[in-house]
Amino acid sequence: MTNLAAQNYRKAKEANGLTVGQQAPDFQATDADGRTFQLSEELKKGPVVLIFYRGQWCPFCNKHLGEIQENLQQLMEKGATVVAVSPEKPEYLQKTAVKTGVRFSLLYDKDYQIADAYDVTFQPGSLSKIIYNTLLGAKLKEAHSDDSQQLPIPATYVIDRKGKIVWRHFDSDYKKRSTVDEIVRALELTK
Repeated sequence: MTNLAAQNYRKAKEANGLTVGQQAPDFQATDADGRTFQLSEELKKGPVVLIFYRGQWCPFCNKHLGEIQENLQQLMEKGATVVAVSPEKPEYLQKTAVKTGVRFSLLYDKDYQIADAYDVTFQPGSLSKIIYNTLLGAKLKEAHSDDSQQLPIPATYVIDRKGKIVWRHFDSDYKKRSTVDEIVRALELTK
């Protein structure tokens, strides 16, 4: 990739994410087991908690997904379906499942289509990419559908049955994540 091409990507602070009140873009994706997930079909059953995470290499993502799994029953009692989306290919989604013990769907965001639709895609800086790829073993060029090494802001959206975003947690600081209590309160808004 040339320097000119790299300049077309934006930094984390330039991503805004979709906001509360907006219609959630419908999407279809494949999970770690090859099953197809369609947002509009899932919304017929109840609200959806949509989580964007960076990958199996990210300790903050793994901790967050593990906490969601530990409290999954509480979210399901509110009628919610929980899904987590990453640009990592299915074999890497499997690694996330093993590391975190999650039993909800982990979805492959091929070509960043979902992250782009929700306006959470960004390009990490050069130093960050070196750290992610060498120290954390991310292998971004190998794990993703292309070699751009883009990532999603680790955002959480609560989407009601009508497809409207009723709550979001969006912070370009990857260390700040949604809490289970916040998600539970947000699910109350979907009734």
